[in-house]
Amino acid sequence: MTRPALPFEPVLRRVGAAADRIGVEAYAVGGAVRDALLGRATTDLDVVAVGPGAGVALAEATARDVGARAPAVYPAFGTAAVTVPRPALERFLGGAEDVPERLVIEFVGARRESYRADSRKPIVEDGTLAEDLARRDFTVNALASSLNGDRFGEVVDPFGGLGDLEAGRLKTPLDPAETFADDPLRMFRAARFASQLGFEVVPEAVSAMEAQAGRVEILSQERVTDELSKLLASPSPSTGLGLLYRTGLLERVLPELTRLAGVEEAGGRAHKDNFWHTLEVVDNLVHLQRAVGVGERADGYDLWLRWAALLHDVGKYVTKRYERGAGWTFHGHEDVGPREIIPAVFRRLKLPLGDPLDFVQTVVRLHHRPAALVDEDVTDSAVRRLLMDAGDDVDDLMLLVRADVTSKNARRVRRYLAGFDRVERRFAEVEERDRMRNWQPPVDGDEMQERLGLGEGVAVGMLKAWVREAVLDGEVPNEHDAAWAYVLARKDEAVRRGALFDDALRTLSGPERAATGAVKEALFWDDLPADDDAARAHVAAIKAAALAARRAG
Repeated sequence: MTRPALPFEPVLRRVGAAADRIGVEAYAVGGAVRDALLGRATTDLDVVAVGPGAGVALAEATARDVGARAPAVYPAFGTAAVTVPRPALERFLGGAEDVPERLVIEFVGARRESYRADSRKPIVEDGTLAEDLARRDFTVNALASSLNGDRFGEVVDPFGGLGDLEAGRLKTPLDPAETFADDPLRMFRAARFASQLGFEVVPEAVSAMEAQAGRVEILSQERVTDELSKLLASPSPSTGLGLLYRTGLLERVLPELTRLAGVEEAGGRAHKDNFWHTLEVVDNLVHLQRAVGVGERADGYDLWLRWAALLHDVGKYVTKRYERGAGWTFHGHEDVGPREIIPAVFRRLKLPLGDPLDFVQTVVRLHHRPAALVDEDVTDSAVRRLLMDAGDDVDDLMLLVRADVTSKNARRVRRYLAGFDRVERRFAEVEERDRMRNWQPPVDGDEMQERLGLGEGVAVGMLKAWVREAVLDGEVPNEHDAAWAYVLARKDEAVRRGALFDDALRTLSGPERAATGAVKEALFWDDLPADDDAARAHVAAIKAAALAARRAG
């Protein structure tokens, strides 16, 4: 008889003892049993107690026995959660390593479910253990392991889950069309488990996913996005993403990605399929991350880097062009994607719009820059600029850049990767000398205003920009005294240009204000005549050209 070594067994034996004391049958179910049989670590502990109200009653009894606070109870669903604190875990687990800060055990009474067509929320009634296991998504998750007395660990397998586990199959306990129609999120879970476990979804379930793809409309975006993130966190994201693509599900939730699929040919030349290239990049990144210590389940910014890999080429659909002589081009896709498409994807998927979005935008925007630095004669200025723009994200950027090499030509791959090795050596040399990562200007605007007697305005903005460029170009050392001397030398010219800008701004009214940006750009960076009248004429010409271009466009 199969008796897996259940996770946190001393704690689960306490649950079983409490179940014996109050006279109910109790079983560990789902992921805990599956992962125990596969030898995978897990903290996913779900307990089913058989009988009306048994789930909540067992949770309350367990909380008392393990020294936990009263359980969080959800009466409408007949569920409860017990949080076992670390001190209690250490007492039960002895000298075990990696004891978590807390362990949450979910309790529920055995139940059967029925569904309405317009909702994935079930109508729940008390049921038997077999009925409870029948409502599970896959047979490998429809396994139960007894927690009672002498039967502790004994596996109950009414749907052949043990055989499917051994064969590496994902199969639904009931008819897959019914299973997926009742709860369409199970289709995304099929893709996620395929990526996490390396299992194959059986053909009849794949066909049901295709047939039921339209049912995703009843799902909350948060649940779908959570499954996508778990899939990306897995050891083989392309497995699940490919399944979602083939069944039509991915197009419904991430069309920005699926529209990259396919190959066009013109002039006898074809471009690569950017969808399948993207999936290869994501898998490459997983392997590179594993090599630097990322575990089986990526989280934090390791996971956000995988989101960046997934979205790094979404701008190619918009920028794709065929140019005679040059072939297919995607000029500017690294700007269009992070500026326009990725923020829209984050908003629709309800992903966080703060630092994670900024991080993804940054590494996608910069992912072509390192390739321009592989030549031996690249200037230190170019290296400084990338280090400053990437800041702390530069190491993640280089992982993405390496993952983006998907050529089937082994010699070409070696050449690209050797080039990136040289780039990283240059990074180390320039960083050690110039300290450009997370660069802060050696002279800031507050000091300029205070010591030069300047108000906040264009003149100070010019001086700040000029200092930045002078340091990046190596014209001025990255230190305060040298930078301040440069500011003093350029102060009068900045004040003059600031006055010219104020004069020009007073002449702009109504639609002409559209030329403000062009005028400001010219005054910041153009070589202006020393004579003020000639300088004003130059600014007027810039304004006229900008307005003419706007009318033409």
